[in-house]
Amino acid sequence: MNERRPVPTTALDETSKRIIAELQVDGRRSYAAISKAVGLSEAAVRQRVQRLTDTGVIQIVAVTDPREVGFARQAMVGITVDGDLEAAAEQLAKIDEIDYLVITAGRFDLLAEIVCESDDQLLDLISDRIRSVPQVRTTESFVYLNLRKQTYAWGVH
Repeated sequence: MNERRPVPTTALDETSKRIIAELQVDGRRSYAAISKAVGLSEAAVRQRVQRLTDTGVIQIVAVTDPREVGFARQAMVGITVDGDLEAAAEQLAKIDEIDYLVITAGRFDLLAEIVCESDDQLLDLISDRIRSVPQVRTTESFVYLNLRKQTYAWGVH
């Protein structure tokens, strides 16, 4: 789980943004190919990518389609909390099926994206595990019917 980090005090320079944009197109792109695209040496690109990774600005991972790897059900769950919001978030973050958890302002205190193999697992997760966290007051589920867009190309354009 990502821990809260201070907001960076300096913005990324244009070269780092271009490197990130190259990796957003293809996270396996070689340092040599990136160096040609951004006008730095291969060693300089390698150092920048390492620094961006070490500071948590980027992660290079394989993104799967949950349906293609056996997870037939996805949902967003809006959660309202009584009491210690941070404690509730900490407990919920330990649940493996929650792949995204944010503290929000608005109707819900937390939004949790979950992936499950079946409706039975979804029911168990919400009824028995999420609602058993002491601070959780209510949940509202938004079951995904059809994914129309998912992008990771924000932040550098």
